[in-house]
Amino acid sequence: MTPDSLHDFFAASAGVAGALIGLLFVAISVAGDRLAATAETQVNRIRAQAALTTFLNSLVVSLFALVSARWLGGAALVTAIIGLTFVAGSLLSLLRLHRRWSDLRDAAFLLALLGVLVREIIGGRSLQAHPGDASALQSIAVLVVLCFVIGIARAWELIGAPPSIGVGHETALLVRRVVRRVSESGRTLRPSAETENRATGQDQEERP
Repeated sequence: MTPDSLHDFFAASAGVAGALIGLLFVAISVAGDRLAATAETQVNRIRAQAALTTFLNSLVVSLFALVSARWLGGAALVTAIIGLTFVAGSLLSLLRLHRRWSDLRDAAFLLALLGVLVREIIGGRSLQAHPGDASALQSIAVLVVLCFVIGIARAWELIGAPPSIGVGHETALLVRRVVRRVSESGRTLRPSAETENRATGQDQEERP
């Protein structure tokens, strides 16, 4: 059995994962037009599947952790491998269809999920070899939390939520504003310089 120190955690995470999956189905039904099978909506389909993959990963791992730590290693290994196939397909899809900044952000989330899944494979193999490994169990618990974070972030963007007000977002907007103002100032000063050159040329022509 899972140690008592983590039993309550996995019980709670199983309940949270089940609730989030239900809410995700509601969000998908509401945002059905954003998931149509077109190239323009491919990113939204990737976000929906990423959220579902992470939530299912957390649910399966948590349920098996409640059953037996001996089975948890195999469950974590299988779910992580399935998740890796999704990540690989999603990255290939982004490379094939899109070349925009927003897609780079989606690729960053997929790479983060890739790191989580690779670490889960390592933890699953360790638990298969040593079912009572407390360090591996704690590692799996942390990975469950990270899956929740990634899945919620994907679901948040799936429903078309406004961008978050964060340091990175606000800094990017500020930099763009400064660059735009500098560019506009350069365009304003350029005609003045040309006019001055013309006036200088006329003065030289009028001289004997």
